[in-house]
Amino acid sequence: MKKKLTIATVLLIVFAATFQACKKDDYKNDGGLHNAKVDMTTYDYLKSKKGIFDSLVYLIDRAGLKEMVNSDITFFAATNYAVVDFMKAKKIIRDQIYNDENMPYSMDSIPLQVLKDSLLTYMFPGKINRDQMTVAGKVLDSKLGAIPNTKFIIRLSRREDYGAYLKYVDYVQLGKIIGTRDDEQADPDNVPPEEKDIIEDCQTSGIITNTGIIHVMFGNHHLFFNSERTSN
Repeated sequence: MKKKLTIATVLLIVFAATFQACKKDDYKNDGGLHNAKVDMTTYDYLKSKKGIFDSLVYLIDRAGLKEMVNSDITFFAATNYAVVDFMKAKKIIRDQIYNDENMPYSMDSIPLQVLKDSLLTYMFPGKINRDQMTVAGKVLDSKLGAIPNTKFIIRLSRREDYGAYLKYVDYVQLGKIIGTRDDEQADPDNVPPEEKDIIEDCQTSGIITNTGIIHVMFGNHHLFFNSERTSN
């Protein structure tokens, strides 16, 4: 009985510590889902998550990409936060151009072709799940096709910050490679700011729908990898 109590106590401590870590750093829930398969199409799954992907679904509808989203692809889905930050950045630029802070900038203000092309950069042919990824990563084109001086990388980022609970955790990452890979340069710190790669974590990975795979970008991701400032 004493042995059982000790084991139960240890498990409770581990659970509590893990729960606290997840509360502190929400992105540390990568590692897949307990039940990764959902009996819905990719589009329907996104639409079912009210308060998380509402803006993304609106943009998909406006761009006429529902059929593409439901095809055999891997989709890196951006949350509402990503869209909000993008809108803030674009409104600041519009305010400066017209010298008028009252000019609105909404999701309907994004030029339609720009919107469609930009959303396609989050979509990749076929089902790319964690077991097809490596730490070295794979550089590839999105469904938009070849982009001059730009590629995308899908990879795992191995972290050993879980102490005694886990040996390591592999985070799924999506990155925008500008020119050559920074991590292959002799001195990555000397890469000019405008040529630096943008590599970002997913907060949830490996959601298997009836039509494809979804990986969810972390909440601080800016839509379309936008790096413009979001405050004056």
